[in-house]
Amino acid sequence: MDCSPNHSCDDQEKIKPKYLLLDLRAPRRLQLSNLTNPQVQRLIWILLGDILALAGAWRIAHYFNHFYSPIPTDLIWWNWWGVPSVFWIFTGLTIVLFSYGGLYNNYSQNYVRIGQLISSVYLLSLVLIYFYDPKLDPPRSLFFTAWFCSIVLVIGWRMSISLLVRQFLVNKRQISVFIIAPALKLPKLAQIIEKRSAYQVVGAALASCAHTQTTLQTIINSGATEVLAEDLPQTKLASTLYWKLRHYGIALRLIPSSVEVLHRRGISEICAGIPTLRVEAPLLVGWDYRLKRWLDIFCAAIALIILAPLLISIAVTIKLSSPGDVFFRQERIGLHGKVFQMWKFRTMVTNAEMMQTILEAQNQTKDGIMFKIKQDPRIISIGHFLRRTSFDELPQLFNVLLGQMSLVGPRPLPLRDVARMKSWHQIRHQVLPGITGLWQISGRSDLNDFDEAARLDLYYIDNWSLNLDLDILLETVRIVLFGKGAY
Repeated sequence: MDCSPNHSCDDQEKIKPKYLLLDLRAPRRLQLSNLTNPQVQRLIWILLGDILALAGAWRIAHYFNHFYSPIPTDLIWWNWWGVPSVFWIFTGLTIVLFSYGGLYNNYSQNYVRIGQLISSVYLLSLVLIYFYDPKLDPPRSLFFTAWFCSIVLVIGWRMSISLLVRQFLVNKRQISVFIIAPALKLPKLAQIIEKRSAYQVVGAALASCAHTQTTLQTIINSGATEVLAEDLPQTKLASTLYWKLRHYGIALRLIPSSVEVLHRRGISEICAGIPTLRVEAPLLVGWDYRLKRWLDIFCAAIALIILAPLLISIAVTIKLSSPGDVFFRQERIGLHGKVFQMWKFRTMVTNAEMMQTILEAQNQTKDGIMFKIKQDPRIISIGHFLRRTSFDELPQLFNVLLGQMSLVGPRPLPLRDVARMKSWHQIRHQVLPGITGLWQISGRSDLNDFDEAARLDLYYIDNWSLNLDLDILLETVRIVLFGKGAY
């Protein structure tokens, strides 16, 4: 790992780069992006996919519309590739809004935002058509079918692309990271980053020197594609480092404090001539959480119906391969510390809990809160497969229906583990536990320090949204399919 230069942070460069004399936001030069860049390739695939998905939605709507009424001729100004002009206008507006809304900027997809923007285009079209000619009456069958199919196909395409990108593109390339942090935090942060196979630390600098020209030049020379920063010193313009890195196409990641997470939810506003962030409750308080619970119940019920043959097959296999019950029930700590019975398919011998006291000495977690050993002798033959695929967790769909769990949330832990937690770990019990969560998609069994897992749970609570739940569910599907970090 490169070290920061032995220069005082107060050293000033005598000659300023010419671009610093320009507007902070001005690019150094216009240039075409490298088409071999994975991010550019991903952008091209998603852009083409959006166009094809929107076209598919219109083709479906056009097919069903044949049974009702055709598009008014006054709305067909030209045809291109056999598709009417209205489609191309809709597509153009949608792509522009997607771009403006930041939906082509990063790997994480805001699926709720996608639905909102597509809906905005269709609602705007009604207004424009009315002002164009109040007598025009666009076919409702075409309008509503195209609207619904556009949302479903675009989100479905982006979910599919995200699965492929994350598995075969993001995780297969080495991401060069430059770290900026206080001296006491640098070694620990570098150790955490280097444990992740997709990341490579190429340099480091002290947080106190983050805004100097020397540090910027060191970052550029290191070849870093991302900068990970923690506890940056305050400056008159907080975004200075971001804009400097942006000139060179380098992404900036900030490790937030709890206060910064709160700021993220704020609205920029001038109050008495002072820049402030206003954080207030939404107009419809709790609607998003109610929707989450409805989706939990609906998705769990549908999943149980669809997966019924698989569940029966697993139950029969367990019964034939090992003596004992098919299901394993264990007391877990749920919402506000309430104890409930969590269901799983049995993957161990019937006296597994008694054997655990003997195996405690082999526990591979550093703090001993969670019990994990890779070569666990208690696992039955079919158990390895069930754990690797996470099929053993499927009976927890019943816990979801009973309201004891959610599809996404902090993982409920046994009484043994909770008794060993630190006091700040208990905050995770203030929300409904889930079948999957942030620390399940961020390393699963690879996490050997519960502090790391607890911080991910707290981050989930601080940043919770419906879109974050959807993103976690999608990433869980990818991890389960490829069996990463499970044993």
